[in-house]
Amino acid sequence: MKLAYTYSEINKVIKSDSASISSEMITQVAYDSRKIVEGKNTLFFALIGEYRNGHSFIQAAFEKGVRHFVVSEEKWKYEFPTAHFCVVKDTLFALQELAKFHRAKFAYPIIAITGSAGKTTVKEWIYHLLSPTFRIIRSPKSYNSQLGVALSLLELNEQCDLAIIEVGISHPGEMQRLKEIVQPTIGVMTSFGSSHLENFTSSEALLQEKLTLFDSILTSIFPDNIPLSKEVLKATNGSQIPLDFMSLEAKWLPFTDKVNQTNGLLALAVAKLFLKDIITLKERAASLPQLAMRMEIFEGINNTTIINDTYNLDIDALTYSLEFQVQKAQNKKRIVIIGLDEENEYKRSQIQQLIESFEPDEFFILKPTEVVQSSFHDAIILIKGTRKSDMQRIARQFRLKNHKTVLEVDLNALKNNIQVFKSKLRPSTKMLAMVKAQSYGSGVEKIAQFLALNGVDYLGVAYADEGVELRKQGIETPILVMNAETEGFEDCIQYQLEPAIYSFHQLDTFVKELIFHGKSGFPVHLKIDTGMKRLGFDLEEIPAVCEVLNAQPELKIQSVYTHLADADNRRDKRFTEYQLQQFSKAVQLLSQAIPYQFDRHALNSEGIAHFPSAQFEMVRIGIGMFGVTSDPATQRKLAPVLQWKSALSQVKKVKKGESVGYSRTFIAPNDMKIGIVPIGYADGLKRTLSNGVGCVFVNNISCPIVGRICMDMIMIDLGKLDVNEGTAVEIIGKNQSLQQLAEKMNTIPYEVMTSISKRVHKIYLES
Repeated sequence: MKLAYTYSEINKVIKSDSASISSEMITQVAYDSRKIVEGKNTLFFALIGEYRNGHSFIQAAFEKGVRHFVVSEEKWKYEFPTAHFCVVKDTLFALQELAKFHRAKFAYPIIAITGSAGKTTVKEWIYHLLSPTFRIIRSPKSYNSQLGVALSLLELNEQCDLAIIEVGISHPGEMQRLKEIVQPTIGVMTSFGSSHLENFTSSEALLQEKLTLFDSILTSIFPDNIPLSKEVLKATNGSQIPLDFMSLEAKWLPFTDKVNQTNGLLALAVAKLFLKDIITLKERAASLPQLAMRMEIFEGINNTTIINDTYNLDIDALTYSLEFQVQKAQNKKRIVIIGLDEENEYKRSQIQQLIESFEPDEFFILKPTEVVQSSFHDAIILIKGTRKSDMQRIARQFRLKNHKTVLEVDLNALKNNIQVFKSKLRPSTKMLAMVKAQSYGSGVEKIAQFLALNGVDYLGVAYADEGVELRKQGIETPILVMNAETEGFEDCIQYQLEPAIYSFHQLDTFVKELIFHGKSGFPVHLKIDTGMKRLGFDLEEIPAVCEVLNAQPELKIQSVYTHLADADNRRDKRFTEYQLQQFSKAVQLLSQAIPYQFDRHALNSEGIAHFPSAQFEMVRIGIGMFGVTSDPATQRKLAPVLQWKSALSQVKKVKKGESVGYSRTFIAPNDMKIGIVPIGYADGLKRTLSNGVGCVFVNNISCPIVGRICMDMIMIDLGKLDVNEGTAVEIIGKNQSLQQLAEKMNTIPYEVMTSISKRVHKIYLES
């Protein structure tokens, strides 16, 4: 936020009763004292909410240097005589008036997005389609409330070409106020459901409230499943986007489900108003990211999986959640737990009828404070409810672990990254996804299930026991065992795991095992060493390998592959080109001797980015699907999959000269405040990050690690941050990427991921 108004000017804009005059320039506004880092040139609005009164935090804001306030209680100007106070009847209304005044200074288009669901998705997709061409301001996160819209508008500046603002309402009369503030040029309604219907007299009244946004607007766009009359469309300059009308554009999208296709077509319809280059739009549409929303998936007790979707109990959203549960359940039981407060009791019969239509094994509809007494095993449990029913307490009841340190795995980002790499391949090229080492520490069962459902042709594991676990989870996708040891050959046969064969001893042993079990034509993968000098047959050994293969009907070559040693070297490609030449020679020898066709693969993630002409019949993706590559052009399209988070266990003061941590390696240079975070080297945070080498982020502020990293804890310098126990801490996230943390550890992202301990609880996010 970069405002440029004097305090006196704002005083006039918001029609304050105060006679206080100040020429000081206001550059930003604040409403949460905890988020204030520098109080100078800040205007604090004391907002009154359902649970908190902002006037209670004036003292805290004053201590951080704030000297200008907007209040609705006149007494404060007497308690802080050195500060300036604008006294108004309603501080939120005053903030909105400032936002309205600020918005009027800009003539560029503003796209306003409303709807029962999908607002953030459509907003982000419009941004994705247009941001390479235009400078765009958009609402942060899902700021679409009476407060959020005002804050979003205050971000407008002269360096932009257009803005995208989310607009949400929950009560009658709210949309008219927001329309006056936003003054949109283009309007989009993403969907219409029963969310907040309890606050309106009818569904028609709720729809009419939302349509207020589109009065006298230049252009409006609606999906075709919202019942709108011709008169409404004419009055709003609106058009409806049916799927069959945009059947060509629908093929550009990387999604096949109806919800994402509808949202994608809405975003494309808006983008077409600004960008006429169809080829460019098609390319950008193909890489639309799947966004993480409010649903989370985590491990539960007794081998259960919890789908925690406790944001609301909209009937449409419940339908999607039930469909999602069916998709994820496979062989597991399905349990549905619904929380219903008194205000929504009228929905009970409708909810029960909907749930019964999906035929779960059991379902419960709970009142607030009720608990589930049953104990579930080997089940997938959907937990959903209204905010007031507090279903988070049920989610906590079934959570496997209670460790503040968690690893969030964004499955939508994972899918996006796979699509980015697939866009570099021919449609016929297969993709093998590596899920060895617990899928690089992200949890092999959940990741493998997700990949199997999202178009991956093969899974790759290191050892047979990893493949056995996947088979026990009901995964039927072909599995290649890279380091197939003789001790695991029986499991390979029993569980239909396809071993990599890389030596004559191993080849002979596996043939004997197949003869013992009476097997023939068993698929195996032949590994060729073209320069890695690790596992694999050398080029000169190929003729002898062919003799064995032709003499043993127990085996069938499913594929031949090699491993590139230097594919990420963008400056010198000669060694990789040499390896590919050697591989081609080996394949030619095998093709001449083997009387049937087999697949070939050489490219890993880096190879896909840099050598797409060598994709053959299959490629292997590993670290790339987690958003890591050395190719800048590809990196810009990838999304981070992992967020490593924790929370402050304690905040304490340290006096100048006191030591912190083992061996007293850190002595406080002055009085300071430190935070203790429950993460240590046993969780995977290496001791090399001790004493300021590494840092974490609290409220987006870098906090260096002080002292030595302990087995289970670190101590961090909180600086001037005003935070308490329980405040979130970021280890990997938007402020510190996986690559950046790896560099500070003097290692690579692979090692960081695989070092994350199993005791770190994993949460899987998916919209």
